[in-house]
Amino acid sequence: MRHDGLELHNVAETRAVPDRDGVLLQRVPEDVRRDLNEGAQDRMCHPSGVEIRFVPEGTVEVTLSTRPQRGVTHGTVEVFWGPFQGRRGLDDHETFEVGPEPTTIEVEFPDRLGDIADEHVADLPFDPGVCRLRLPGEHRGGHVFYHGADGDYRAPDAAELPDRRYLAYGTSITEGEAPTAEHLNYVSQTATLLGADLLNLGSCGTAYADAAMAEHVAGRDDWDVATLALSVNMVGTFSVAEFRERAEYMVNTVAAENPEKPVAAVTIYTNARDVCEGVDEDGECAAFREALREVVAESPHDNLHLIEGREVLDTLVGLTPDLVHPGDDAMIRMGENLADELDALLEGGR
Repeated sequence: MRHDGLELHNVAETRAVPDRDGVLLQRVPEDVRRDLNEGAQDRMCHPSGVEIRFVPEGTVEVTLSTRPQRGVTHGTVEVFWGPFQGRRGLDDHETFEVGPEPTTIEVEFPDRLGDIADEHVADLPFDPGVCRLRLPGEHRGGHVFYHGADGDYRAPDAAELPDRRYLAYGTSITEGEAPTAEHLNYVSQTATLLGADLLNLGSCGTAYADAAMAEHVAGRDDWDVATLALSVNMVGTFSVAEFRERAEYMVNTVAAENPEKPVAAVTIYTNARDVCEGVDEDGECAAFREALREVVAESPHDNLHLIEGREVLDTLVGLTPDLVHPGDDAMIRMGENLADELDALLEGGR
């Protein structure tokens, strides 16, 4: 969305909050958020995959603050210039710590990037002139409030951004809990490899395939391919029958409203229940995976596909010690595997 002449990427609504200055950046509209489960209502206010984008002419200042969550009082805002990552610890300060008090981020286009030959810029998914303030998402910060911007700038135009968009729904793994930075999340890695812009709708601990989320994703017209990772969060909370009902509604609703776009349902990723003795003695993970396979096989929609989560996360190397959440190395591996799957779907065929 556009706000103050900026592009707020992966933001569906800005909302004033009592007793706070600025506006809250949230990933779904308020009328959708209110119809989600209670935990997901909070998660959609975390800015996973949210970026503040603009093309500066000279120095630009953007002021932000956070609302601490679960003991996390500050978050790091990473500065990218198109596809180029800012460097930590340099005098030009390409990372900024934002806390409860408004913090002003000051940026200016790096001269060296202006020396790239035009033929090389043409091959990049993002133009280097686009400043991307990448906000701290899942477990790396709290809710973020925007307070205003100063300077000479404009919003990027379509030619300066990727020409396709990838939408991802899922659990904390999708929202990006364990990697050390936003761009190392597997869906960010997937988007980069596809040359796509990411729309991250991951929902930590609360990816319950709510009907409101299904209808929201189905009704959007701003994505070209979608993955619906369903969902280890539901194991132990919902019966297999309840899971199947919710999953069936979500995947078929999204596919039905977007018949020309690939929609991939992803079974539960490799986790402790698969590899530890006595953790999943009743075989719930296997039953949930099989239910999703059946839902996709029985679907009348040719654009709905199945991706096996255990083939995306096909190694234990790089998992964190809880044996659920992938760290940096595992996220990169997942991104490579998933990008291969989606690239094939984008080429056509079921």
